[in-house]
Amino acid sequence: MISDDTREARTEAVRALESEFGELINRFRRIITENANRVSPGMLPGAYKVFTTIVRRERVTLSALAETLMSDKGQISRTVRELEQLGLIERTPDPEDGRSSLLSPTPLGLERLTQARMPQEDALLRALEEWPVDDIRNLSRLLHALTAGVAPID
Repeated sequence: MISDDTREARTEAVRALESEFGELINRFRRIITENANRVSPGMLPGAYKVFTTIVRRERVTLSALAETLMSDKGQISRTVRELEQLGLIERTPDPEDGRSSLLSPTPLGLERLTQARMPQEDALLRALEEWPVDDIRNLSRLLHALTAGVAPID
């Protein structure tokens, strides 16, 4: 392994990181598929992503949801209807725009999501059991900087 901070060393390090991200992405795909099935048997990963985005945002319009997910508004609308039919989300009038509705999770939806996430949260807690809490926080900080496209702040 090249140890100095040359273009070659940086390229090698980035390739190794890309490889690890590939493995992590594969693992997360499996987890998302399993979680989707635990929330509702047969739920597709895309619907799970829409649902978890609504949960994370707490209250969101269909337009904002489509923009956040960089997805077609029509497809998001169909998925939202499915989630409503399952009782996982609900629509309420948007007090700021009478033509629009706010989407939010139902208590049933939140309960199902909590139950669906438990197995992987337990697995992650076990995997990080020997890690110092500061290392976990540092990893979170570095990943946030990477996803935001900024240099990490010490």
